[in-house]
Amino acid sequence: MNKTLTIILGGGKGTRLYPLTKDRAKPSCPFGGKYRLVDIPISNSINSGFRKIYVLTQFNSASLHLHIGRTYNFDPFSRDFCEILAAEQTFHHESWYGGTADAVRKNLDHFRIQKPSHYIVLSGDQLYRMNLHEYMSQHIESGAQVTIAATPVSQSAAKELGILQIDAGNHINAFLEKPNPEQDISAYKIPEKSITDGDRKERREYLASMGIYIFDAEVMEKALDCVSTDFGREIIPDSIENFNVMAYIYRGYWEDIGSIRSFYEANINLGSPFPHFNLYDQESPLYTHRRDLPPTKINSSTLRNSIASEGSIITDAHIDRSLIGIRTIIDSKATLEEVYAMGADFYETEEEKISNVRNKIPHIGIGADSMIRGAIIDKNARIGRGCRIGIDTLMREDGDFNGYAIRDGIIIILKGAVIADGTTI
Repeated sequence: MNKTLTIILGGGKGTRLYPLTKDRAKPSCPFGGKYRLVDIPISNSINSGFRKIYVLTQFNSASLHLHIGRTYNFDPFSRDFCEILAAEQTFHHESWYGGTADAVRKNLDHFRIQKPSHYIVLSGDQLYRMNLHEYMSQHIESGAQVTIAATPVSQSAAKELGILQIDAGNHINAFLEKPNPEQDISAYKIPEKSITDGDRKERREYLASMGIYIFDAEVMEKALDCVSTDFGREIIPDSIENFNVMAYIYRGYWEDIGSIRSFYEANINLGSPFPHFNLYDQESPLYTHRRDLPPTKINSSTLRNSIASEGSIITDAHIDRSLIGIRTIIDSKATLEEVYAMGADFYETEEEKISNVRNKIPHIGIGADSMIRGAIIDKNARIGRGCRIGIDTLMREDGDFNGYAIRDGIIIILKGAVIADGTTI
């Protein structure tokens, strides 16, 4: 176990999460009010005892580098680490990462220094809590050369994912990437021995790859000795043909944060009485940057099924099914319904507030008497007094506008945007 390296893939453009990814990498997107998406795979790895972690980065990576550098500093007397490997030019290659597999291939020289026995490959933008130690134990005990984490899904969900065909012993025989809705995939159903009553009740009859892999180190070298650039589309199907590949069946909550809608719903759900993803699990905590912020101050407000992160000040507001990020200032008589407010990176000084008033610029946060529904408010946004966002019945066609965007019917107030007093969106 001590010779296992965790590789977290964090270099994609994240185009489906745009505009949240306009100025940051997808794994750097704020999550849960105080975390970043990349905290999830790193925390899973740390909690499972795998503390030699590389994060591969490429696109819009400055904020991701800053977050990891500030957060994951291990005991100097141990050999544990969480290090960033950004795309680099060398005498052997001068190009950017061409895909997930290409990113790993171009860093094998760095990995070999650690003399690993196994690699765990994780995505930097998924929401789940997994015991990777248990996963590794099955990999070793089964004699597998590659093990793919897979979760049961319905036939309708299968069309968006890579589907595995397994036998009664969980050996993978075939892989089908995003089958056509009209395609007959009945041959890929989970064997009767491996299906549970819960799977049967919810008609989850197929196994979808989670994009989480364990490779024996020497097998990883062989699998990447080619020109293929992507794990899911190329390396995994080839490995099924050439190596002993097994499935690790995971039945816990898992969400691939692949769109604005899935990102929004996963965050809003955190405040429900029984959320899909539990932030309050003491056995497997979620780690992030320590900010030493003051407690949240709530002045005569009503909050229902919501989370308010530290450092916020909420005054005489009504907040329903919402997520309030760090340092969020909400003024009197504001109403928020199903809103993810990401908060702010700093507090304004008194001098800055006086200057804002003089120049008729709203303060950072949400102004008095504003009403907001079904929205994401990115960091450091300034929403003036008496604004109506998502309240009135207006056309919500996807597009980019002045200070905001609309995706999947969700209004996104852009990072640092200024929304003037009385604006209706």
